[in-house]
Amino acid sequence: MAILSKDEAHTILKQVLGFSTADECDATLSGSTGGNVRSARNSISTAGAVDNVSLAIESRFGKRSGVATCNEFDEATLRRCVKRAEEIARLAPESPEYVPLLGPQQYPASPASFAQRTAAITPDYRAQQIGASMALCEAKKLSSAAFFNDSASFVAKRNSKGLEAYQQLTNLDFSITVRTADGTGSGYAIANYSDLGKFDAARLTRVAADKAASSVGAKAIEPGKYTVILEPAAAIDLLSNMMRSMDARNADEGRSFLSKKGGGNKKGDKVFDERVTIYSDPTNAEVPDLTFAGDGRPQQKVTWVEKGVVKNLYASRFWAQKAGIPDIAPPGGWIMEGGTQSTAELIKGTAKGILVTRLYYIRAVDPQTLLYTGLTRDGTFYIENGVIKFPVKNFRFNESPVIMLNNLEAIGKPVRLNGNLVPPLKIRDFTFTSLSDAV
Repeated sequence: MAILSKDEAHTILKQVLGFSTADECDATLSGSTGGNVRSARNSISTAGAVDNVSLAIESRFGKRSGVATCNEFDEATLRRCVKRAEEIARLAPESPEYVPLLGPQQYPASPASFAQRTAAITPDYRAQQIGASMALCEAKKLSSAAFFNDSASFVAKRNSKGLEAYQQLTNLDFSITVRTADGTGSGYAIANYSDLGKFDAARLTRVAADKAASSVGAKAIEPGKYTVILEPAAAIDLLSNMMRSMDARNADEGRSFLSKKGGGNKKGDKVFDERVTIYSDPTNAEVPDLTFAGDGRPQQKVTWVEKGVVKNLYASRFWAQKAGIPDIAPPGGWIMEGGTQSTAELIKGTAKGILVTRLYYIRAVDPQTLLYTGLTRDGTFYIENGVIKFPVKNFRFNESPVIMLNNLEAIGKPVRLNGNLVPPLKIRDFTFTSLSDAV
């Protein structure tokens, strides 16, 4: 039952609205079906499946609102759920940030968001992919831990003002960590797709296995400022944290890296290197996404940074109205434009530097400068004269993506990760503060 058709979903939502006695009513029906396999030490550790549909109803009386949920859809249950939402709404305090529900909207089409062959993945397919991965590691006397997860899902919305929305999505995630037998070498690879046509667990496993074998015998070098090449898996977390911080209200109220001294925000200011352009587009064939936000606002193509200049900030509908700014919802995913060079080609053009496979345990130090700290892991290497010379012990770093994107030396070809398009980045003066014994 998890993937309801548009007609099936809106039949339920129409019933809900028909039972409502509230001033305004908004109903969202969502569901997913899929499965996962997890392995550790070259053997399957868990396998599971998900099949679920849930309904959320928001009822409003004036500026008071209440929400109730259910996952059964017979008439009696739907009536009880509507009644419960209305009971909660009558007891709730008035919201000082109330805005009326949206009326009918136009949403762009995103045909690439759903791929039938991803939706048709079977337990046998998951087992075959994980099996090929484990066999490769076993043959090389390496130990692996992997996670394969896939899903097909839908979201449908309808409200008493006439808004209607519906979309289906598919998604596949795979990640693997490979260790040498003695545990001194480690490698990592990750992939994410809407359509499994490009997925190959064995290829990704070979990448992680090669890094694991190459990272044995890591040498300690002095912490400090280095030219680094951040692979996409290393760059994504810092960049994602930055994108989540592009909120107009936080900037206007002085709580953001985009706040101006004395008030206001840095929209229109050049904040990054002129080679930095970041946008979101839910209809992009490589990283398709939902074409509507949770509150029903359309998700259009939006340029957030263009040639280093901040072009747009997102905001709640309340803040957009209060501040008199464009009403732009937060993006689902984002795309950073890049060049044509692969990570290997960036390495060839580096006289001295450090290659970073991955960052983890990232924590905020200063939200107003976006300063973060964390650790490298799963393959860190010293580069000299365009080649990897030897593995190095992992570092703790203290760095801000804002500073990082002003110290750009080169941007490589973007690849898809976690629903975003992320390029490898070559950065000068990246700050490593101490060594770590972790691999």
